[in-house]
Amino acid sequence: MGYFHYSSLARTTYDQIMSLRFDAARSNLVKLRLTEPENLIVHSLENYMDCLSLFIGEHPETYELLKGHKYTRLEAIEEGDRSSPYYLYLQADIHLQWAITRVKFEDYFRAVLEIKKAFKLLERNAREFPDFLPTYKNLGLLHALIGTVPDQYRWGLKLLGMSGTITEGKSELQEVLQYAKQHDFIFHDEIYVMYSYLLLHLENDKAQAWETLQEANLSVDSSPLVCFVMANMAMQTNQNDKAIAILKQRPTGSQYLPFPYLYLMEGIARLNRMEASADQYLMRFLKETRGIHYIKEAYQKLSWYAILFDKPDYYQSYVESCKKLGTDVIDEDKTALHEAKSGRKPDKDLLAARLLFDGGYYDRASTYLDSVGIKTGADPAWLLEYHYRLGRIYHELGEDDRAISYYDIAISEGKHESTYYACNASIMKGIILENKELYEAATKSYELALSMHPDEYQASLHQKAKAGLQRIRQISP
Repeated sequence: MGYFHYSSLARTTYDQIMSLRFDAARSNLVKLRLTEPENLIVHSLENYMDCLSLFIGEHPETYELLKGHKYTRLEAIEEGDRSSPYYLYLQADIHLQWAITRVKFEDYFRAVLEIKKAFKLLERNAREFPDFLPTYKNLGLLHALIGTVPDQYRWGLKLLGMSGTITEGKSELQEVLQYAKQHDFIFHDEIYVMYSYLLLHLENDKAQAWETLQEANLSVDSSPLVCFVMANMAMQTNQNDKAIAILKQRPTGSQYLPFPYLYLMEGIARLNRMEASADQYLMRFLKETRGIHYIKEAYQKLSWYAILFDKPDYYQSYVESCKKLGTDVIDEDKTALHEAKSGRKPDKDLLAARLLFDGGYYDRASTYLDSVGIKTGADPAWLLEYHYRLGRIYHELGEDDRAISYYDIAISEGKHESTYYACNASIMKGIILENKELYEAATKSYELALSMHPDEYQASLHQKAKAGLQRIRQISP
């Protein structure tokens, strides 16, 4: 019977995998099998490496090659010590890792089944080993995500035998986080990242999300994965300059798993700052990626670059590449393709304001749009986006009343349109009202957002609206 132990060698290997130093990790996995042949943690470590390589690399051929390894690893773990809290936990963790990976490859049915299996195993482990904190790292995440599912779809969760709320999940993750602050915890970095992103996406608390991630003291210059997490959080909290500074520190070299997406991130960040060098990073991503996602988005951003820097011939070439190359599975690529097929070229002024806003340069964006003003003879689509952009800018500048007035115009002008402006305006208005404790009005605003079905970002927008409704239910049932 095998045992489960994060020995010194196993922990070193885990750290190497998380820093994407796969060659070093493979060497240590061989040593681990030789020196600790009964230590079944090796199967968990190998699974981490496979799923990370697939999630980052996005190679369909590699996915077909590696997906069968899941079952041999589960069989090996099932031969281990049943009295160990790791026995059920590791099985659940493997199911959950593969569920997340399968979404990248559109294998949604299997992903749902694996989430169900993981949930049941984690619940059982919580009953049998209530003091084993790693269980609540994953169970808390699932409870929080389940909590965002709206009432009309909860029958599906009942069929799957799953339930949970954002509050429940947050409480569980907080417990694990507090433990990690006071003890030597193998999953220290993971819990900080999970809790930070819960604060960002489900609590809409950008400041606290960034502060929590900072507390983890993650080393960006020793891990491309950490660099991604930190830069992504900086960009999502509108700290564009910080994101660029982080990305400049990313480690490079043959000892690391290639992570070309970081070039796309830097290209977008530099585009937000209106830098003439932005296209070099976008092109490098396209040159180096072997994946299937974000290709259309990269060409869309290149087309924007062509607009901003007055390169009309390049613009049309990038639009045609956006139509032909890559897939349209994730929101970013769907939106890029929708824009390319629409035949509508983004307005240079509105585009510049959008990018400045995305970078967190709110005063510059406000000054820019004020200088543009409402153009004579502007069509309804231009006016819709203009009012939406002003609402977003004033929202971030803390001028809530002005923001709501522009959001209301955008909602009125765009609630029957295919663009995302009215839907997101309704969500942002809901957030302002929620923060003012006007829960009834906020609920109506979130519900209005869910009644809209834009062609762009629908999945992520609806998730934000559902999270808002769930927060209100917890405070004002």
